[in-house]
Amino acid sequence: MRRLLVGFRAWRDRNRLSDGMTLKDLLYAYFSYPVIQLYVVLAAVALAVALALHGNWAMLALILILSPLVYSLVEYFFHRYVLHNRTLYRHKATSAFWKRVHFDHHQDPSDFSVLFGDPKTTLPPIFVIASPLGYVFNGYAGSAMAVFCGIVLTSAYEFCHLYQHLPYEPRSAYLRRLKKRHLAHHFHNETGNFGITTHLWDVVFGTNYDSVRERPRSGTVRNLGYAGEEAARYPWVTELGAARSTERTP
Repeated sequence: MRRLLVGFRAWRDRNRLSDGMTLKDLLYAYFSYPVIQLYVVLAAVALAVALALHGNWAMLALILILSPLVYSLVEYFFHRYVLHNRTLYRHKATSAFWKRVHFDHHQDPSDFSVLFGDPKTTLPPIFVIASPLGYVFNGYAGSAMAVFCGIVLTSAYEFCHLYQHLPYEPRSAYLRRLKKRHLAHHFHNETGNFGITTHLWDVVFGTNYDSVRERPRSGTVRNLGYAGEEAARYPWVTELGAARSTERTP
């Protein structure tokens, strides 16, 4: 347990592995990251509250069953229509959010400093969206259960995203296919394969591709269209990048 509480330094050291990782390595990298430790604590609290309120067990079970389907759909639409929407970098107020949450990751998919989501951007939507929906099903107990599901599913998302970018080859053929699709999204064509935890909605909405031969290589796969005239016209992301570089210079 002590090794899992050492925080970011231990995780940073672990992610320097350049060769194959074992499942033990992957789990250590995952659970030693401070944000995941925070999620574990918050999920435990939310579950304890839901059980203490003695809600309708059938409704609580229904929330557990429906949450993965709803969450994966939200994941797909948010990735496709929000993070890949150029509107965010065209407004100064949202440019920093877009840069941190998505642009930096596409610029350098191996940069682990932006691999995990920022809890300042992940937790508010969970509480704002999941809590009211859960309340409709089963009052305050339903709200707590919905928040629990949201945190657990966000943690599952982070785990999938982590193994897809680390030198780890899962035994599961399905997880290997997910990884292959996600890496194609990053290195071949960013207009498809938006799903991280499942490719179900890519199949449903026609954005799934199994082979790079199915789509031409995109010229904007790394910059998401933010380059040239676009970057000159909307300079805020560029300015933020310059500021970050300056901060790192000794």
